[in-house]
Amino acid sequence: MGWRSGIQTVVQTLYPTSCLSCGDAVEGDAGLCSKCWLGSHFVAGLVCNGCGAPLPGLSAGVEQCDSCLAAPRSWAAARTVFLYKDCAKKLVWQLKYADRAEIASAAGLWLSRALAPILPDNPIIVPVPLHWTRLLKRKYNQSQLLSASLAERGGFQHMPFLLNRRRRTPPLFGLDLEARKACLEKAIVVRKRYVPAIEGRNIVLVDDVMTTGATLSAATEACLLHNVASVQAVFLARAIKND
Repeated sequence: MGWRSGIQTVVQTLYPTSCLSCGDAVEGDAGLCSKCWLGSHFVAGLVCNGCGAPLPGLSAGVEQCDSCLAAPRSWAAARTVFLYKDCAKKLVWQLKYADRAEIASAAGLWLSRALAPILPDNPIIVPVPLHWTRLLKRKYNQSQLLSASLAERGGFQHMPFLLNRRRRTPPLFGLDLEARKACLEKAIVVRKRYVPAIEGRNIVLVDDVMTTGATLSAATEACLLHNVASVQAVFLARAIKND
């Protein structure tokens, strides 16, 4: 009986039979019921190539929002699963603070689909790191749960400890981009033992929420110092001004 119970737990974690948001029954591996899916603001259609934000209209080319045109991103391209509001905001909060690892398991599929248009050849999947003091307090890095799920879903190489957040930064909530950049300057580095393994490789950074992009910039710049071929980014949610 014990082994059967264990298998059932694994299956329910990978393919939840109840909605991750409201608890209603679901089928397949979508993870959300139809109502919560519609309320999660999944991003589709034309998006900014720099930050993943949705754009109006149609285009066959690569487009960027005004913010990314004014201040180009250090990474090559980025995509997001959904906007950081309503049901999606609830899911991110539960993943981050309520020990809901099953959300990350389901999110591997969502992240894979979001990343597909910018997926580089033979990527290394890398989470944005937490400082060890925050990791000790929280007990897990939600971005690492997401990156592991994405890597497993796509069969990609996963390097969860490539980046080191060597300096604890103050909470960034409420700070503008320049203030965040100042806080994060040289706070994230590549661990020396991994440098040879990433030279000439394509890196995909994974995070839970992008707000201004300062943390992703710090992580990207750390990678670019070591001759990587490119850096792309994918995140579960994109915070949009005035939302």
